[in-house]
Amino acid sequence: MNFSWTLGWVVIGTCLLAGCGRSVTTAAPPATNRISAVPTKVQPKLPTIKVWLGSQELMTEVAGTDPQIQTGMMFRETIAENEAMIFVFDRPEYRAFWMKNVSVPLSCAYIDPDGVILEIHDMTPQETKPIESATGRIQFVLETKQGWFERNKVATGTIVRTERGSLAETFFRRP
Repeated sequence: MNFSWTLGWVVIGTCLLAGCGRSVTTAAPPATNRISAVPTKVQPKLPTIKVWLGSQELMTEVAGTDPQIQTGMMFRETIAENEAMIFVFDRPEYRAFWMKNVSVPLSCAYIDPDGVILEIHDMTPQETKPIESATGRIQFVLETKQGWFERNKVATGTIVRTERGSLAETFFRRP
């Protein structure tokens, strides 16, 4: 199965950071976004892929289309210890994720095009203030059960790979 997607993800506003002059993409747009409505129900389980962070393995759902990315983990009531969701974007840029309609505590890793974890954040259920990336090099975001990275001694600098190779090879391989 080929997991290559062309993603036409919308950049929300000109800047979520006051006066910063950079655009930020959020996992789910605010309700005022005219392009897409905020999801109202849990999405079915997405296709999965095995992901390795060092020696640690996660069974990971792949969110690669706009509706999948916008819905993410919204309305889910549980997440198993070694389950995750990876959000795949067509190009690197600043990212910002929030927890609107998410009742499960999560952690997220902001990952660059080479599969290197640049940032790890704990996220608060129902929080609508986005957690913004510090860099514009974020192409993938990996969400896990809160504290998973710390419990498994996975830190920034760790390279994320899949059963098909690097993240770039897995999601952007040309036929």
